[in-house]
Amino acid sequence: MDKPSFFTCPARSDITLELASGFSQPLPEGLSVNTEKHGCVNITCVSVTSSTVSKKIKKPQGRYITIETPPLWNSLLDPQDEINAAADCIRHLLPSCTSVLVVGLGNSSITPDALGPAVIERIIATRHLGKELAAQLGLDSLRKTSAIAPGVMGQTGIETGEIIQALVNFIHPTAVIAVDALAAQEYSRLGRTIQIADNGISPGSGVQNSRKELSEKTLGVPVISIGVPTVIDGATLAASFHSENFDSHSSCAACAMVTPREIDRIIGHSAKFISLAINKALYPQLSLEEISFLCS
Repeated sequence: MDKPSFFTCPARSDITLELASGFSQPLPEGLSVNTEKHGCVNITCVSVTSSTVSKKIKKPQGRYITIETPPLWNSLLDPQDEINAAADCIRHLLPSCTSVLVVGLGNSSITPDALGPAVIERIIATRHLGKELAAQLGLDSLRKTSAIAPGVMGQTGIETGEIIQALVNFIHPTAVIAVDALAAQEYSRLGRTIQIADNGISPGSGVQNSRKELSEKTLGVPVISIGVPTVIDGATLAASFHSENFDSHSSCAACAMVTPREIDRIIGHSAKFISLAINKALYPQLSLEEISFLCS
């Protein structure tokens, strides 16, 4: 039996490691994949350095770091090693800067898309602290940080990129960190993967709702993106079952997005994980315990 037409649709994914796995060995010039160990944590860096590869995988040139994590819905696990590894990766990608704007992308009213706003609730913002107050609180050595969850255009009537551009022009951060929920093509990656990249982000691209990109090209400052996959495209998931005699002729699968039943816990624990990693990257002089105390 011929495959239903939607199985031929290209898989939607924000995870560059998945897209890179579609190339046969040896990898083409301009694409490299390297895995290293950071303590007990496996970290894979995909480097895209050619326009040819960039066009083929539809991802801009840059570095994409993937960290495999324990299931982020399991509160009994203590992923401190993974948090420290993510913090080190973020710090490595951050330019030498004095102020950072952290942006939480997404819609807080839709659980699979609520990661960004949930992270912002736990970011230690210090830009508003005067020198005297900061000294009194013992925070005078901390980097100037501001944080915002701008919502989505359906809520505000304003393109998210326009809001961020206006903020960047007004407060002049030297770098932006953007956090967003991602789409994967492998169900096993949902809630188990952190991707960190140094070339910005196009919000909504994984669910075919791409908005104005946030990048150094559009904002004028380096943009680091951080995300966790929370959804998978229905057609992609259906195709993965096809080899097990799964059959579906419904074209609805081509426009459906699937999320795990543990999505509430995935968002909660992922937000805690990423906020701790960002805070640790921005304030390396603080311990995770001190960061948790300041965020409580």
